[in-house]
Amino acid sequence: MSEAPAAVLRPATEADVPAIVAIYNASVAVNTASWDTEPQTVAERLAWFRGRVEAGQAVLVADLEGRVIGWASWGTFRPKAGYRLSMEHTLYVDESARGHGVGRLLMTGIIDTATAAGVHALVGAVSSENEVSIALHERFGFVEVGRMPQVGAKFGRWLDLVWLQKLLDDRPAP
Repeated sequence: MSEAPAAVLRPATEADVPAIVAIYNASVAVNTASWDTEPQTVAERLAWFRGRVEAGQAVLVADLEGRVIGWASWGTFRPKAGYRLSMEHTLYVDESARGHGVGRLLMTGIIDTATAAGVHALVGAVSSENEVSIALHERFGFVEVGRMPQVGAKFGRWLDLVWLQKLLDDRPAP
């Protein structure tokens, strides 16, 4: 019996942007992983992608035999200089690939690329309803550092935001 092929983690390219948009928009339509209420266009996400690449920030994809089945990225947490060593990350997995280790693969890539880039803290903002994402973060050593009740609204209900953080090093502040 042969094993199923494993997804490969790689840097995203502009050619991956339509797949990134499709995965993201599928989530926008049906759950609270994203708090967007309208789908994004390829042009919008392409501008985002180019901005991340130009800034030296990561955009990664999980590729299964030439098909993007998940993506993750980290980028500016807040634009003020004092936050320059803290980055916010995001991660989405195609519905067909959930529960098969793709989230773990992407999270490993995000942590590794951020560490290599000298990021000190990774921050994630997750809907309190997204227990799977919160558990994934906790398995990777993220800790809950705050909860903000009813700061979002989608699908006719209030949403609570959970802030998760992982310190990537213990160096002194610059």
